[in-house]
Amino acid sequence: MSITYLEAIREAQAKLLRDDERVFIYGQDVGGTFGGAFKATKGLAKEFPGRVLNAPISEDAIVGTAIGAAMQGMRPIVEMQFADFSSIALNQILNQAGTHYWRTNMPIPITVRLPSGGTKGSGPFHSQSMESIYAHYPGLIVMTPATVEDAYTMLIEAVAIDDPVIYCEHKYLYYHLKADQLPEKGLPTGRARIAREGRDLTIVSYSAMMQESLAAAEELERDGFEIEVVDLRTVKPLDTDTVLASVARTGRLLCVGESFPWGGATAEVIARVTSQGFHLLDAAPQRLNAKDTPIPYHPNLWSTHRPNAKNVAAKARQLLRE
Repeated sequence: MSITYLEAIREAQAKLLRDDERVFIYGQDVGGTFGGAFKATKGLAKEFPGRVLNAPISEDAIVGTAIGAAMQGMRPIVEMQFADFSSIALNQILNQAGTHYWRTNMPIPITVRLPSGGTKGSGPFHSQSMESIYAHYPGLIVMTPATVEDAYTMLIEAVAIDDPVIYCEHKYLYYHLKADQLPEKGLPTGRARIAREGRDLTIVSYSAMMQESLAAAEELERDGFEIEVVDLRTVKPLDTDTVLASVARTGRLLCVGESFPWGGATAEVIARVTSQGFHLLDAAPQRLNAKDTPIPYHPNLWSTHRPNAKNVAAKARQLLRE
């Protein structure tokens, strides 16, 4: 029996609620029979009465309440209906949760789940990838799981961490990814994973773009190229050592992300490689991101707005010729 990416998130939350009485879930429509906008908490309110709580329609108030609960020893999991809406709570997340330990020596162990990235027809207000914004600020850990296994183990680890964690779960992966079983443990936070070994070019990616990168690598294999794919897993902290070791093997680097191109995680990877591993490069590193426009509603426009396996492969071929 297979388990989906979304079911892995639900199972992780059930385990956390079962194992630790300090854990509770707070968000819009997460309680009762509705189970949240994407059913990530379906059935949990019945199984754990009083610990899966509906919140008012105020992201600012939701995160502020979670911060207060964390100060009193609780470990809240906050669900945002869409990652885009978390911008309403930026002051609470960045200026309160992110700085609190530095200011007071008191940890704020909250986990904020962000249903991230685009799906067909979602448009500009329900499709954004916010990980680069949160990674810019100190005090936060930013997770971007790209597999069913990581969706499960990383959420469990997120709640155990004393720092605020932004957990970016990709909506497109909810039903598109399946696994045979869930692992007991995974790689630690901040450790990247070699998703595919190769010798001709390194593709560094994360979240849903890691799946597109793997598909591109399979296409290029038919042309005789061996592409190494690195899954960052977390963009903050960023595992520079694994990336540099991969570039040392291949000599070429392509970074792929779904977020907008200006700045961001892909730019940070390239900046670190060029400053710390310039001598390893046989060609100038490249990156591929979504287009620098608001995200379109129409499915055909959306599918060309974000990177996909076809244009990742095309960009890689261009780099391989240099």
